[in-house]
Amino acid sequence: MNCKIGFIGAGFMGMPIIRGIINAGVFKPENICIFDLDIEKTLSFAHVNGVVVSNSSKELTETCDIIMICVKPNVVKIVLDEIKPAFTADKILVSIAAGIPLKTYKEAIGQDKKVVRSMPNQPALIGAGMTLISYDNCLTKEDIIAVEEIFSAVGEVESIDEKLMNAVISLTSSSPAYVFMLIEAMADAAVLEGIPRDQAYRLAANAVAGSAKMVAETGTHPGELKDAVCSPGGTTIAALRVLEQKGFRSAVIEAMDVCTKRAFEMGKLYE
Repeated sequence: MNCKIGFIGAGFMGMPIIRGIINAGVFKPENICIFDLDIEKTLSFAHVNGVVVSNSSKELTETCDIIMICVKPNVVKIVLDEIKPAFTADKILVSIAAGIPLKTYKEAIGQDKKVVRSMPNQPALIGAGMTLISYDNCLTKEDIIAVEEIFSAVGEVESIDEKLMNAVISLTSSSPAYVFMLIEAMADAAVLEGIPRDQAYRLAANAVAGSAKMVAETGTHPGELKDAVCSPGGTTIAALRVLEQKGFRSAVIEAMDVCTKRAFEMGKLYE
């Protein structure tokens, strides 16, 4: 792109996105600016990747056309207050903070400003992320294409109505933690039966990844795929009976419901 992008916060999610857009050739390193309070980490990252370090979030905003806010939700208001004087109507603000609605950003920096709310997830670290995006009505078609190109560098991208964004947090952003717990439990059971732990983790991860790929690529209903594995009187149906007895599906649904409610609570931080 023939513009500059800046990252306020170069931590757990910011750095993988930066690496992704560099590797994909979306931005040249010299057109990427970063600002983070951890100066030592920032300088080290810049030295390795060739990006530019800004002295403040305000300086970064003055320099860049697209400003990525990659900080925790409780820090967003501080960042918005710092960048407001430098944020002009031609710039695009993209936030990855959970729970905070578009209206909060618009109220903070101006109703005429271009704002994007996004929700990437942890697999972006390996280029296998899933990012959901909601736009305000100030963005042009070209702006939207530019934003989607950024996140496409670290995985799949879909747009979604903002009223569904908090539900998406529980579905795609927090869900890797559920899957990691499932893999850990599967591996523990395998170790109990004598399988070496490193092999157990590898086999469990491959089984989960392959199953997810079948759902995504075949378009077959998950219940139908499940039934195909269950032979009459077999091992799999015996295992599923126990999962049903223990409330497996109900536990997942209730956990996701609590996650979504917490996202709404976080969105009320600045009301």
